[in-house]
Amino acid sequence: MQLTLEFGGGLELLCDSEKIHKVNVDLPNGAESDDFTMKHLLSWVRTNLIKERPEMFMKGDTVRPGVLLSGQLDTRIEEKDVIVFISTLDENI
Repeated sequence: MQLTLEFGGGLELLCDSEKIHKVNVDLPNGAESDDFTMKHLLSWVRTNLIKERPEMFMKGDTVRPGVLLSGQLDTRIEEKDVIVFISTLDENI
């Protein structure tokens, strides 16, 4: 599934200082594209994009307080979606 992920408000520092990532996300085993949710995407981001201090992005299976998440964990992600993550805390995480 092709997606564009954008990180702002200092979160880009956790991803090698890149704000925009055009990615191809493999669906979990046995999952249909209709089943891919924000929860799946967050797990993928933590494993594949976050290069340092993942605790500054996620707490448990969701984003940390202070990171804006559009939708809920069960929000469906669709092909070519653009998803933006913004920290409302410190520009220098």
